[in-house]
Amino acid sequence: MQHRTTIAAIATPPGRGGVGVIRLSGPRAYAIAEALTQKPLPTARFAGFRQFLDADHEIMDEGLVLCFPNPNSFTGEDVVELQGHGGPVIQHALLSRLYDLGAQAAQPGEFSMRAFENGKMDLVQAESIADLIDATSTAAARSAVRSLQGAFSTKINTVLEQLIHLRLHVEAAIDFPEEEIDFLADGKILSLLEQVQGAVHEVQRSARQGQLLREGLQVVIAGKPNAGKSSLLNALAGVDRAIVTDIAGTTRDVLHEKITLNGLPITLTDTAGLRETGDVVEREGIRRAIQEISQADLLLLVYDLSQGEDPLQLAKTYFAEHVNAKRLMLIGNKCDLTAAAAEISDFEGYRHITVSAKQETGVQALIDAITAHAGFQPEEDTFIARTRHLDAMKRTQGYLAEAREQLVVYNAGELVAESLRLAQNALGEITGDFSADDLLGKIFGSFCIGK
Repeated sequence: MQHRTTIAAIATPPGRGGVGVIRLSGPRAYAIAEALTQKPLPTARFAGFRQFLDADHEIMDEGLVLCFPNPNSFTGEDVVELQGHGGPVIQHALLSRLYDLGAQAAQPGEFSMRAFENGKMDLVQAESIADLIDATSTAAARSAVRSLQGAFSTKINTVLEQLIHLRLHVEAAIDFPEEEIDFLADGKILSLLEQVQGAVHEVQRSARQGQLLREGLQVVIAGKPNAGKSSLLNALAGVDRAIVTDIAGTTRDVLHEKITLNGLPITLTDTAGLRETGDVVEREGIRRAIQEISQADLLLLVYDLSQGEDPLQLAKTYFAEHVNAKRLMLIGNKCDLTAAAAEISDFEGYRHITVSAKQETGVQALIDAITAHAGFQPEEDTFIARTRHLDAMKRTQGYLAEAREQLVVYNAGELVAESLRLAQNALGEITGDFSADDLLGKIFGSFCIGK
């Protein structure tokens, strides 16, 4: 679909820079650019030097002009890029002039939305543009590029093809009940259904890794004052990010640090020491610490090995409702002051790791435990995925399980067909390109039913 409006926006980040790019897209992009330069535009995909003029034909700026005719452009429409100087004043002045000439301000993401609507990319690829820009690690950037190039979409489309093929068999069995062979009971449809379930499971597994790469892990460090929480944050971050002293209660507010451990993006949070106190400021810090603990994907409860403390008792005292073996890891610190060795073990059903944050003993083992706890095992073909993608695949698996039950237990062809339809709709939400007409085309293209 071609839009009737022409949009414009600054395509480079805010602030000063050597070059600033303004992008135009729409049916009047060429006409507006010619009105701005008062000269014919350069040949498509060749850069041409032009002066950018205001309403009084005074020179506002000068730079390069690049033209990309439809449909072979990013948006599928006529696109013009104006590459001038990167000062914010001149950039906004040029943008204002383009508005005067008939362009409209682009909404957030509107260029990518037009590319999606014009069939230049599917929904996954459009989302991966933002993911590539926001990538916080090399692995995340590479995975976003793979999604942008269609790796994720290809996997989804392959499963959709299998699902459509399965639906065709079910529909045929329903349409020809007079045949002597019971297609629903001959094992063929069940075999195809199990293949689809296996294929969705494999895509889910890869998508979970992609979701971790995109969203990372929220890790909170908690414990009593002087247990070594800030020292542990510094050891994991590799920099002296938090102030470390022998004075109890040094950390009074939450401190966030974005790091990458074994390729996994992590937001690491240091918190105020947990204890009873009459200090108003420290009590507020402890309240904020409890709030961070409640939102953590993984909680590292740090305690001092040399004090003979029971870490679980501390946890039950301050945040009993969050004591969960799936998200709580016990960290015995200051093993250099005791006879304890740096090791990983279990403590009453919880993962227990002994370290020396000051000496950085056992820190790498802790890093490995954190990434293993998250189930992070990136592969060369990992692609970026979002929570909505996993939700769609979870619903797809649910509908496939319903279809299997209707087939095996009840032999109800119509109900199997309905569950498969819902499964296809859910899976098609990921790429955003499913409609009922797609299945009709497949059915009439593959079968000559004659009815």
